[in-house]
Amino acid sequence: MPPKIILFSIVGALGIALVYYFFSSDGSIENVPLQSDGSIVFFGDSLVEGVGATAGHDLPALLSRGLNMPVLNYGVAGNTTRQGLARVNEVLEEHPRLVLILLGGNDFIQKVPRDETFANLEQIITRFQSAGAAVVLIGVRSGIIGGGVDDRYETLAEKTRSRYVEDALQGVFGDSLLMSDAIHPNNRGYEKIALRLLPIVRELMVE
Repeated sequence: MPPKIILFSIVGALGIALVYYFFSSDGSIENVPLQSDGSIVFFGDSLVEGVGATAGHDLPALLSRGLNMPVLNYGVAGNTTRQGLARVNEVLEEHPRLVLILLGGNDFIQKVPRDETFANLEQIITRFQSAGAAVVLIGVRSGIIGGGVDDRYETLAEKTRSRYVEDALQGVFGDSLLMSDAIHPNNRGYEKIALRLLPIVRELMVE
């Protein structure tokens, strides 16, 4: 085989390998902040707003102190994924580079069909990603809704190449020392959740 043909074959093979690397299923390329000077947003329902915590002990405030940078609180108590989807444009005005999403609990409590819940979540995620933000998707399970949705959250995270955190209330729910009521953590509970999230956020911010 002539040397030029061999060279072109090698270059072509390398090109295919690079394309596969950058678009492979690990999601590390597509789910990174594209706006280096954008904001960090925590988006969700009462668990984001901070119901059950005293002032300054909600999750966005705790992450803000841990990161030493602002984390905007876009949590609204009672929000379903449908209501969250309606608020996406408001958040996009902040030009986010990283969005943490914690939604779904109210859908399950209100018996919203799960297909609708996860279709809404997918739209929320892709709209943020299309605007240049990385996304952390935080699942909801514990005793609030029972089982059966972990796989749905994980599958959605894989499909959208988002970073996934399983069960927001893991290790908190049901512990009277960490809960303010049947659903919401107290200050100590939110601190435990924040400690789980901090290394993940730091990792995404330096990629």
